[in-house]
Amino acid sequence: MAALRLGLFELYFSEASDHAVVDGAVELAKGGMRRTGGRRAAGAAGMVNAVLRRAATERQALLESLSDGSPEQAAVAHSVPEWLALLWWQELGGEDARSLLRAVNEPPETAMRVNALRADPKTLRSELEAAGEQIAAQEGNGGLLHPPEALVWDGPLGEAARRALGEGRMFAQSRGAQAVVGVLSPEAGESVLDLCAGPGVKTVAIAARMDGEGEVVAVERDPARARQISELTQRAGAQNVRVVVADAASGAGGDHGQGYDRVLVDPPCSGLGTLASRPDARWRKDPDSIERLARTQASILGSGIAATRPGGTLVYATCTVSEAENEVIVADALRAHKDVECVRRLETRPDRDATDGFYIAELRKAA
Repeated sequence: MAALRLGLFELYFSEASDHAVVDGAVELAKGGMRRTGGRRAAGAAGMVNAVLRRAATERQALLESLSDGSPEQAAVAHSVPEWLALLWWQELGGEDARSLLRAVNEPPETAMRVNALRADPKTLRSELEAAGEQIAAQEGNGGLLHPPEALVWDGPLGEAARRALGEGRMFAQSRGAQAVVGVLSPEAGESVLDLCAGPGVKTVAIAARMDGEGEVVAVERDPARARQISELTQRAGAQNVRVVVADAASGAGGDHGQGYDRVLVDPPCSGLGTLASRPDARWRKDPDSIERLARTQASILGSGIAATRPGGTLVYATCTVSEAENEVIVADALRAHKDVECVRRLETRPDRDATDGFYIAELRKAA
């Protein structure tokens, strides 16, 4: 079955020749069945050969027969679980659901964020372009999705780009993820709490926005990921970061401290906004997992609110497209905390913004 699946995918969605695809799949089937005996291996190879040759002949008709007019059809046409197609159909409407489903099967952007602690964005862009790196032109007049620190590649990364990554002068980060720190907008000298900080790329971005002044407390439950954050901040030159190994959901009583000027709550989520870069993730999620995640998200958001000073700012952000993890979580928090209001929301989507799907809510605590 694996040989058939791979062969069908290559026939329909790759540029390889039909002859090469069929031959490769036949050899794969032979190798997979060799341990069970020559006759069974020959039989498996013959079946793969026959099915793929017919599939190649009927390719155009089969592709044209695929429809995405309903959630059930769209799940097949766009290769997603039926529950996901139905979820987006219900929450976004058919037209937007189809648009988003098409986008998650397209190659994601290759985006980087220049680390202002190690490099000047304009200078590094010029250096990389002079070295032959294929960087897209800066779009628009800046803004949250087009900040000067964002570099988007039109082609593969070259040697100069890989060297800049190794030196900590830039980090891989989608423009949607960069917008999270843009909304948080930390300033030099402030105290900032970053809950669920692993792997630490947003932590470094926060420190860079603060010009290395003030303090960033990065909370991460997993000790191994906490060590990764420490290593990353050292490589990035973020000297004002303190890494704390703790459970972000346990801080409602002040375990993470209180009185922070700004708090970032970036909890574990279903990641449905990043399926273009993690295509296998769609098959490892289900509605039950979203329900479990929502409970955790609500608990961590409560911890974040408790840690925010009066008059302070909290940003709740997820890389998913799911009302249960986004709008519902924020609405419940606002009902539970009368001294908190939502002052801004931002949603990015791969089909509309050509970057990862993020939900970002800026909350303000009453002075």
